[in-house]
Amino acid sequence: MRSIAAASSRSLAVLLALGMTAGLLSACGPDAGAGSGPTYPLTSARPPTADPAAVSTTRAELVRVLGGQHLVLQDPQTAFRPAEGPALASAPRVIYQVILPDDPTKGYLVVYALRDVPTAVAAGADQAAYLATGPGRIQMPIGTRHVLRQVGATIVLYSWIPDGATDDRAPLIQDALETLGIGIDIPG
Repeated sequence: MRSIAAASSRSLAVLLALGMTAGLLSACGPDAGAGSGPTYPLTSARPPTADPAAVSTTRAELVRVLGGQHLVLQDPQTAFRPAEGPALASAPRVIYQVILPDDPTKGYLVVYALRDVPTAVAAGADQAAYLATGPGRIQMPIGTRHVLRQVGATIVLYSWIPDGATDDRAPLIQDALETLGIGIDIPG
């Protein structure tokens, strides 16, 4: 009698273990947590393409002001993403690079296309405030200088480190950009 009771207990334990294993495995299946999703939109990893009309106007202005300093604008040779505040992090953007032969990994300009001029003004102010905060500052090396300009419904951002520049033309980018559109002061 004792061996029947022991065998029944072992069988019951095996069945319970199998049931619990099946339950755990089903919780890991494709329908598990179907009500929850990512905490960010899937498109945030890659921003939407910027409005061609707004960007082309700003690009033409960039070519004009940079050309005044004998600088040439090109498409970037490598991926680039600057420190961005919330208003610009998901905004459509186009990246350009000024040719700096003695420092080919620098000279990036970012043009953000916003919905309209008031949205661009607000986004520019948000970016300026962000760059002045602790989180914005720790994303860039000490001594980084930012040039933030509004051109219609676009925002142009250029960041560089004067002490780390190895091309004598790097300061000319800032000089040229300071004649572009409306300047946005960065506090601090």
